[in-house]
Amino acid sequence: MNEHATELIKIAPGFWSALFRLGIAGRDVTRVAGLPDAIINESAVTAAQYFAIWTAYAELAGDLAKGIVDLATAFETAQYPPTVLATYHASDYRDALYRTVRYKQFCPPESLSIQEEGERCMIDLGWSDAVLAGPPVLIGVTLAYLLELGRRGTGLRLTAQRVEFAQPMGDVRTLEAYFGCPVRIGAKRDRLTLRRSDLDRRFVSFNEEMVQLLTPALDRSLDERLSGRSMTDAVKQEVKRNLASGRLDVRAVAKSLGVSDRTLQRRLEGEGTGFKQLLAQARREQACAYLADPSLSMKEVAFLIGYKDQNSFFRAFRRWEGRTPTCWRADHSVAQHASER
Repeated sequence: MNEHATELIKIAPGFWSALFRLGIAGRDVTRVAGLPDAIINESAVTAAQYFAIWTAYAELAGDLAKGIVDLATAFETAQYPPTVLATYHASDYRDALYRTVRYKQFCPPESLSIQEEGERCMIDLGWSDAVLAGPPVLIGVTLAYLLELGRRGTGLRLTAQRVEFAQPMGDVRTLEAYFGCPVRIGAKRDRLTLRRSDLDRRFVSFNEEMVQLLTPALDRSLDERLSGRSMTDAVKQEVKRNLASGRLDVRAVAKSLGVSDRTLQRRLEGEGTGFKQLLAQARREQACAYLADPSLSMKEVAFLIGYKDQNSFFRAFRRWEGRTPTCWRADHSVAQHASER
């Protein structure tokens, strides 16, 4: 796991009280996680501590799927932080989801990307570090929360079209009963697919005064946060999160970063680079990271970095590295074995 030492992760204010309502004591969680009890009173923790807390909750909850559903529904709306209240009081489900994607940038290591296509709306879960994935319970609760947001906002028991998880999630039947749709395990991504028509549903919780009160401060704070890093780094990180989804055009990335495509291109030019150049760099870096994992096939690697066919990936990789992916993987394997002796 790569540690983001300079960036602490905020714990939702209602997390510990939600566990209490489920009959799980915070001290039991810290004990299983191997952390001091004092961390319960901390507003932010390291990535390692954050994942340890979630993993400990899953162990104490018993069945993973039940733990996911229980926690997603246990949070009290009154304890939502400002970033979530701004989505809960949005005008409709679409507005709420896009606000969620934008404001999720306040709370690494998870990240969200959204794409509307035909009758579907796909929301993919990614991570601040493209080769890092959080514990299954965190993945499950994050996707369940997105549906829970729609249900609480509209007052209707909305259902998803499809849910995909890359890792085992416990009793699939429990998850299917909650999401109201088929749940696939062993997928290439963690994705919630909604009916696009549901995004037009108005929120009964819409509070224009609250939204107008929260939005300027949140947007200003987020802009300040994003301006603290180079646009080059921000774009590369966003591209890596979305390689497999195919959302690789400059407009989609700009929208995810909360800027116009012209502003994004202008800032990249000022940093001596361009979007196409960064896309190629991101693909090259991720290709090498995935090829280093022998469990991934060449077809899977091609898909994960955004190529529809293996031949296109092979041609691009040869341009980048001067050799085929097969040769690169073989050479890397030999070098790795030699270093381990």
